[in-house]
Amino acid sequence: MSAFLTVNSLSAVLHGFDQRVLRSVSFSIDTGEVLGLVGESGAGKSMIGKAILGILPSAISIIEGEILLNGEDLQKMRPADRRRLVGATAALIPQDPLTALNPSRRIEPQITNRLVDILGWSKSDARVRAMELLNEVHIDSPERVMGSYPHELSGGMRQRVLIASAFAANPKLVIADEPTTALDVTVQKQILRLIRELQARHATAMVFVTHDLGVVSKVCQRLSVLYGGKIIENSRVPDFFKGPRHAYSRALLAATPKYTDPDASLLPVDDAVIEAVAAEVLAADKEWRHGA
Repeated sequence: MSAFLTVNSLSAVLHGFDQRVLRSVSFSIDTGEVLGLVGESGAGKSMIGKAILGILPSAISIIEGEILLNGEDLQKMRPADRRRLVGATAALIPQDPLTALNPSRRIEPQITNRLVDILGWSKSDARVRAMELLNEVHIDSPERVMGSYPHELSGGMRQRVLIASAFAANPKLVIADEPTTALDVTVQKQILRLIRELQARHATAMVFVTHDLGVVSKVCQRLSVLYGGKIIENSRVPDFFKGPRHAYSRALLAATPKYTDPDASLLPVDDAVIEAVAAEVLAADKEWRHGA
């Protein structure tokens, strides 16, 4: 396998602040591999995915580092060329299907427009592909769903539509941004199984953003733990669950609910651990400003 996506020393700042929001982030993903980005809310997980796709908010700018997609440095490309390459190569499964889908449009054009507008497919071929994909994500009545509006579908069905849309053009890279957060536990299991199935079938490289280490254990081969926009540990998933190296990672793992032992007490991350990892992040910023 070869690295399909490589992120090297990527840093970003929020305009008007003298601190980075992404801090020298580095990782790579091989073809067909799933990397989990794990951390608390606000750790920078989703921001990394948006940086890769080129959809960061206008108030945030990348100030250093590189993003290599199949050997192409996205940071050095003209915006139109970057959009064309990313549109043809990568896709996003967003967090909330109800807000991600356009409520005023039927499902069919929300799947087919990307194929027609970006990849130049005919409308008839795109419709056939959309029907195939809805079958692939185990939707029993694809014809009915194609003609439905988002509000007419359940949360699980809407998420299946987004997954079908993401895999429509056989992307080589998928960013899954907490794709089960808005779903109940039973539907979550179905959606995770479906994502694993499609990812394996298409040999897709995937960045899986989550705060749930239980999900990581089921979906990912490697993981990166983030705090304050900085990766504090990279590990193979089996090695991580045998024993994380960083104190903050160990605290996160210890805080994970034990579903096999429902009577076990929940262990919050100790304040001393938070203070230590925060000091580590601030020290890295101080060193960065001194170097700049």
